[in-house]
Amino acid sequence: MGKTVVSAFAFAIVVILSASAFAPRSVAHSSNGCTPAYGVDPCAAKAITE
Repeated sequence: MGKTVVSAFAFAIVVILSASAFAPRSVAHSSNGCTPAYGVDPCAAKAITE
């Protein structure tokens, strides 16, 4: 029972750390200040209206 709990926590830590390693390169982080929210990209919406 103890090995199962420890291995589950170890797996969760690996998943969280790998996700945090990829987070800065995700679509939610934009270098030009346009971060999408609720599936809408403000830069794309702005470009369409112009």
